[in-house]
Amino acid sequence: MNSTEKSSTENTQAAQSSLLLDAAGFTSLLEERLPFAQLMGIQVDAFESDHVVLRAVYSERFLRPGGTIAGPIMMGLADAAVYAVVLSRIGAVELAVTTQLSINFLRKPEPCDILAKASLLKLGKRLAVGEVVLYSELSNELQPVAHATATYSIPPPDHGTHRS
Repeated sequence: MNSTEKSSTENTQAAQSSLLLDAAGFTSLLEERLPFAQLMGIQVDAFESDHVVLRAVYSERFLRPGGTIAGPIMMGLADAAVYAVVLSRIGAVELAVTTQLSINFLRKPEPCDILAKASLLKLGKRLAVGEVVLYSELSNELQPVAHATATYSIPPPDHGTHRS
């Protein structure tokens, strides 16, 4: 490994260690506290310092007439992805809640897994704003099936933190 690769690896490890909730922590939260996530087949693909990627594992139950993934599945995945990226930065503050979600459906997704890549646009003391690009496993981020923005309300520090 050359010095550039070593530096890049160290920077990635430092950025990931600065996350206040990591992939394992969010996966535990999904399994223990968010039963709808299991119904939607939500899995964590990536938790990075600047984004998260969640996946809705395909099920025929997701289809609507016309053989496409239903909008509520994509909306739920988008919301969960913004929740994940917010919690990655503020910790397990479970009472952070969606106050706004707007989605544009751009293309008909194929019947396959849907991925949601979420990043923060702004993180304040009481509000976080994020965006999500949703794409099918058979395409890529350059051909999104939907784009969403969401705002989360963050409770004051003495409220909303679940500690195991």
